[in-house]
Amino acid sequence: MPSWCARSGFRPAAILAALIAALLLAAQAAAAPKVALVIGNAAYDGVPALDNPANDAEDMTAALRDLGFQVILGVDSDQAQMRALIGQFGAAARTAEVALFYYAGHAFQVADQNYLLPRDFRLERLDQATARTVALDEAMAAMAAVPGIKIVLLDACGDNPLRLPDGGSGLARIGSAADFLIAYATQPGAVAFDGAGRNGTFTEALLSHIHTPAQDIGEMMIAVRKDVMARTGGQQIPWDASALTRQFRFADGPPTASPETLFYQVAVRAADPALLRLYLQRYPNGSHVGEVLALLAQDPARSGQARRSLGPEAEGAAGEQLWDLARRSRLKPLLESYARSYPNGPHIDEARRMLAELSAETDPGPARRCELLATHPRDGTETTPGISYELLAQNAVEAMRSCEEASRLDPRQAKYVALLARATAAAGLRAEAVALYENAAGRGDLRAMVSLALLKETGDGVAPDPAGALALYERAAAAGSADAAINLAVTLLDSRRPQDRQRGIALMQQASQAGSPIATFNLGVLAQEGRFGDPGDARTLFERAAREGEPRGHRAAAVLLDEGRGLPRDPSRAAVQLLLGVASDDGSLLRELAERDGNWNPETLSALQRRLARAGLYQGEADGEPGPALDQALELWRNGGFDTAALSG
Repeated sequence: MPSWCARSGFRPAAILAALIAALLLAAQAAAAPKVALVIGNAAYDGVPALDNPANDAEDMTAALRDLGFQVILGVDSDQAQMRALIGQFGAAARTAEVALFYYAGHAFQVADQNYLLPRDFRLERLDQATARTVALDEAMAAMAAVPGIKIVLLDACGDNPLRLPDGGSGLARIGSAADFLIAYATQPGAVAFDGAGRNGTFTEALLSHIHTPAQDIGEMMIAVRKDVMARTGGQQIPWDASALTRQFRFADGPPTASPETLFYQVAVRAADPALLRLYLQRYPNGSHVGEVLALLAQDPARSGQARRSLGPEAEGAAGEQLWDLARRSRLKPLLESYARSYPNGPHIDEARRMLAELSAETDPGPARRCELLATHPRDGTETTPGISYELLAQNAVEAMRSCEEASRLDPRQAKYVALLARATAAAGLRAEAVALYENAAGRGDLRAMVSLALLKETGDGVAPDPAGALALYERAAAAGSADAAINLAVTLLDSRRPQDRQRGIALMQQASQAGSPIATFNLGVLAQEGRFGDPGDARTLFERAAREGEPRGHRAAAVLLDEGRGLPRDPSRAAVQLLLGVASDDGSLLRELAERDGNWNPETLSALQRRLARAGLYQGEADGEPGPALDQALELWRNGGFDTAALSG
C-alpha cells in the first residue's frame, strides 16, 4: 500500500458485520482444520486513510472461505477489537492444521519491531506511539502454539512518516520459527505501493494465484513476486521467509492447463464471440489465435453445434473452468458469462457479489487506464493483460494521455513513465520515447532498462551502443529482471570460457527463480544435456516450466517419461503431459501425434486413449494403436473438450 496518501470512506456497516461474525465464530466449540484471521484497516481516525485494505480483507476472506478456511474477519478495527480478534484467532487455531494471519493497512517498525495500526491510532506523543498500536508479535504469539503450518501475509504500507525514534522505512525482517512462512508485500526496509484498482498490488497477485491447483505455496509466492515486480517495474519486490517443514497447497486437485488455454477452452465451449474477442485482446500472441480467428469467421450456429457435440457430461467441468478464470482475473465479461450460463451454479452467489463490486467501479482512473492500454506483454498478469505493440499503436494517443496523468498523480512510480515511453514509441516519436526510457531507467524501472538496452543494441532511435546495452542488462539483471538475466545468460553460455558459461547458468537460475518459464525450460535442456545439475532434474524443470506458461515443457517432459530418459518410464504420466501439451501449444504436438505417431511408445498411446475415454472423447479400444478415432478425440480435447478429470489418477 502507498504510505498515507490514499482515501477511503468510513465503513460502520463493515465493522458491525465483523463484530456479528466474531460473536458467531466464538460460539463454535470445535476448531476448524484451517483457520485464518483477516484484518484490513483503511478508514483511520488520526492518519491518512487508504483505498484498498477493506476491499483486500473482504476479497481475501471470500477466497480463503472458498478454500475451506474458517475465517475471522476484522475491517477497520480499533485497538481493542484487533486484540480481541487475535485472542479469538489463537483459541480457534489451537489445534488447526493450518493457521493464517493476513493484515492490510498502515504499519511501521521501531527498533526492529513491527507495529500494526488500528483504526483509532492517534499520535499525540512520540514516546507513546507504539502503545497505540498492536504489535505484530501479538499475532505471532497467538500462532506459536498451533501444531500445524503457520502463514503470515502482510500487505502493509510500511512507511514511517512520523519520524519515530529508531524507526525506519518499511517493515523489519523477523525470524521465522519452525513451520512458519512470513510474506511481506515488499522486501524488508522498503515501502510498498498501492494498486490502481480495487486491490493492493500484492493482494491482487495473491488473489490471482491462490486458487491455482496443485501449486505449492513456494511456487505461488514466486508467481506473486513475478506479478508484483511486473506491475511496479521492479520497484516493489515481495519477500518471504519460510521455515516450513512440509509442503502446503491452498488448492488441491489434478494439474491443469495455463490460464490462456483454459480461457480458450471456456470461450470455445460457450461459443461466445465476445469471449473469443476477449481472448485475442488478452493473448494477442497466444497459441490459439489462429483458431479463434477461424471461429469468429464461422457462422455462429456452427460454433454452437461444435460446443454441443462435446456432450452434457462436459458441462460441469466447463462451469468450474469458467469460474476458476473469472475469480482469478476478476474480469467482468467472464463473471457475466458464468452468471448467464450457470444461474444455479455452485458459485453463483459469489459471482453476483463480485459483479456488483465491479459494476460500482465505473471509472478506472488514469493509472489503471495507463496500465490497461500500455502494459508490455511480458509484464502481463491475470488482471492486467499485456498489449501488443500493434494494438498499442492504434490507441497511442489515449495511452499517452492516461500515462502522463498517472505519472503526474503518482510521481513516485517510475513505471508510469516507462509505460508512457512505450506509448510514445508506438506513436512514432522515437527521440521522445528514448528520453522517457532513460528517465524511467534512471529511476529503477526494470522494463525501461531492458527496452532501452534493446534500442541501444539494435540502434533503433538511438546510436548503436553495444557496451551501453550490456551495462543496462547487467544493471537490470542485478535488480531482478528475468528478461535481462536471460539475455545475458544466452550470450555467456555460448562463450568458450568456462567461467562465462558458469555465470550464464547462474543467471539462468536467477531468471528461473524469478518466475521465468523460458529460463526454467532452458535449465531443463541444460540438465538433459548434462551441463547443469543432474539429468534426472530435467523432467521436474520441464514440468515446472509448463506450469508457469511455457507449453514446450509438456512435450519435453512427455518424451522423458515415455522413453525413460534419466528416470523410470511412466506411460501414464507421459500421457498427462501429452494431453496438457496438445491443449496448450500452437498445435504442433497435435500434428505430431497425428502424422508421426511412431515417435511414441504404444504403452503411452494406450494410456492416452484411456484418459481421453474418461473425458468422454474416445470410444475405441485402448490398444495403443494410432488412428482416426484417436486423432478426432485429440482434436476435440484441444478445441473445447479439456477436462481435468482425465488428468487425475
